[in-house]
Amino acid sequence: MEDPSGSGGWRFAQCFGDKGEVEDITEADIISTVEFDSTGNYLATGDKGGRVVLFERNELKKGCEYKFYTEFQSHEPEFDYLKSLEIEEKINKIKWCKRQNAAHFLLSTNDKTIKLWKVFEKSLRVVAESNHHDGQRPLPPPTSPLHLRLPRMAQQELIIAAVPRKVYSNAHAYHIHSISVNSDQETYISADDLRINLWNLNISDQSFNIVDIKPVNMEELTEVITATEFHPQQCNVFMYSSSKSNIKLADMRDQALCDRHAKCFEEEEDPSTRSFFSEIISSISDVKFSHDGQYILSRDYLSLKIWDIKMENRPVKTIPIHDHLRGKLCDLYENDCIFDKFECIWGGDDKHVLTGSYHNYFRIFDSDTLSDVVLQADKSAFKAKKIGGAIPGKPGMKNGVRGGLRDAMQLETLDFNKKILHASWHPRENTIAIAATNNLFLYSAA
Repeated sequence: MEDPSGSGGWRFAQCFGDKGEVEDITEADIISTVEFDSTGNYLATGDKGGRVVLFERNELKKGCEYKFYTEFQSHEPEFDYLKSLEIEEKINKIKWCKRQNAAHFLLSTNDKTIKLWKVFEKSLRVVAESNHHDGQRPLPPPTSPLHLRLPRMAQQELIIAAVPRKVYSNAHAYHIHSISVNSDQETYISADDLRINLWNLNISDQSFNIVDIKPVNMEELTEVITATEFHPQQCNVFMYSSSKSNIKLADMRDQALCDRHAKCFEEEEDPSTRSFFSEIISSISDVKFSHDGQYILSRDYLSLKIWDIKMENRPVKTIPIHDHLRGKLCDLYENDCIFDKFECIWGGDDKHVLTGSYHNYFRIFDSDTLSDVVLQADKSAFKAKKIGGAIPGKPGMKNGVRGGLRDAMQLETLDFNKKILHASWHPRENTIAIAATNNLFLYSAA
């Protein structure tokens, strides 16, 4: 059956955050990462102000709806006196650990320090009766030992507490941009531009360097690590991508230092399309394994690529995201947008992929047919929900109409300050969380 609105059945569900104008937004409120846990019942966001906000699924509502759960300050701004460097509090990544008991555990990192947070419900107990008070009523002091009584405690309320169980610091000379928890739930990796370290979750003062691409002479530096991730099932395999447009797969059983990769996924560049910007736009900003571990999704500046793990020389699919920007690369270089790091995400069933663009547009593709849906995470979405009609974009246009928002995306004067860099897909159903500046948008599909 043809979908008349072209939105692929996707509907705006919720929006969290201050809905003011972009110009009035405080830098600290800008969302810098978003992540569902493995059940999809909880959702975490981190922002540039170092805060982590958790949302819990609202079981009272029929659809997939979330409510505020708790918020805590994860990182504070610091100053490295040895290097005269300010260390921002901005949360670069959040990764949930699989839930083992009633508490939640999650890793959050800024540029230098990774923390393991325990979030749990705690009941507050207060003294309800004592020798001086009966509840709020004061009592006269007891006159004999016979009148002495033991204080009685009463439960007052449940609070949600967040405590840092482990702080993993001083292991990276450069800025940490990626963390990934292993499928064994005992170890994780963290990566900066030149090195990848392996940690045990229970040991905070020791890590093992498993990849080091730093040259002896820094003038010979030709590439940097851009992202890394563990294989979802094989705890010995991980991958990392580079600014040189390749993805390396490494096996920790092979040797302690995984500088010699097991596989390298790379497509030869067409010399006829080479330009001044080729190296910048071919740098991979994000890589993700599919849930079954058979495929790799990578994002460079202009496209998404799907790789079969058994075929290294070229991707199975190449999906252009915003080809209309090819003519604007000079402007994008001038305003630094060409260095924006867009994330890419697999749907929970591995049949869809998602990535963002400018002007708060984001796109969802069917990984087989490459048919796609264009949606826009902006104020028009919740205005339309109130009215109960189509989402206004241009007159007579619905959000996601093929040829509707897609044409608008190519014709409009795009606002490069509005961009969808971070998103997360519910592991078990078609619900997505999109970070749009300081707002968190939730979309659902039947």
